[in-house]
Amino acid sequence: MGKIRVLIVDDSASVRQALNDVLSADPGIEVIGTAGDPYAAARIIQNEIPDVITLDVEMPRMDGISFLRKIMSQRPIPVVMCSSLTEEGSQTLMQALEAGAVDIILKPKMGTRQFLEDSAVNIRESIKAAAAAQLRKLPARMTVAKKLSADVIMPPPSPGSRAMARTTEKIVCIGASTGGTESLRVVIEALPADSPGVVVVQHMPELFTASFAKRLDGLSKVTVKEAQDGDPVLRGHVLIAPGNRHTLLQRSGARYHVSVQDGPLVSRHRPSVDVLFRSAARFAGSNALGIIMTGMGDDGAKGLLEMRDAGAATIAQNEETCVVFGMPKEAIALGAADRILPLDLLATEIRRIDSH
Repeated sequence: MGKIRVLIVDDSASVRQALNDVLSADPGIEVIGTAGDPYAAARIIQNEIPDVITLDVEMPRMDGISFLRKIMSQRPIPVVMCSSLTEEGSQTLMQALEAGAVDIILKPKMGTRQFLEDSAVNIRESIKAAAAAQLRKLPARMTVAKKLSADVIMPPPSPGSRAMARTTEKIVCIGASTGGTESLRVVIEALPADSPGVVVVQHMPELFTASFAKRLDGLSKVTVKEAQDGDPVLRGHVLIAPGNRHTLLQRSGARYHVSVQDGPLVSRHRPSVDVLFRSAARFAGSNALGIIMTGMGDDGAKGLLEMRDAGAATIAQNEETCVVFGMPKEAIALGAADRILPLDLLATEIRRIDSH
């Protein structure tokens, strides 16, 4: 395959240069141009169609959300939004994800170049995930951080350890990444008010998970909130792991609750799906259902296998309905998934867990 061709659209010259330097350092990525506003970007697109666009939100002459909607309605191209880390901005980026953006790159109001350089690996992975995305209408030397496993947060199961006995209380754990925001909406909107308790890890930056949870809460029969340390996992409730914090399932007597913790990146993510799934294997065993959904990379594959080995039911979303068939593909390759199902059947399986 050839290089991934990227167009950078941002009104800040320093951001354009920083992103250009970060992306051009990857031998698999080529920056075909930069533009200071959507009109300049449109002129570039007339001559060459990029594989991915990075798009700022606030720009002169036309805002990024309006340009995104034009792109998706006229000629869909994978778009990664680039925006400052603010609570107000998180609401705007929720609109961008609804309009078809694949992912989010954050930039601070100060120290942007250093921040982007420090985040180089994640930025490049976002571009590669976007390039692999299935859109539907709705190397140079690089320093790569060591890829840590869930061992750094929770020790692996001891040899011969058994899953706990089956109880009446069922728990659902879901992991998703690229393309997951809208896919999770489809699932959670379809859950009844008395659904089993659900804990979700969606790869998303801090502050944005609270807005994401609030949006889902307004659309769903279940109660959806960003998880806080010690929150109980209750029927009819969905807890969304907060960005930049690991979320683990724990059990006290017959009751489940979550532990929200700091810690190093696991599988290059925080929160990590592997961490959530390992904790579910440890504390819920056969009382759990694990679901791995659309996303780039392999976070969650090993954890889902641990859940299956502990007696949990496990499901991977199928390739046809994934935006990026990365995480489910890795889980399937490990033999971690009992079943492979399309997106529109996942809520049905969650509803059925009580009868298993």
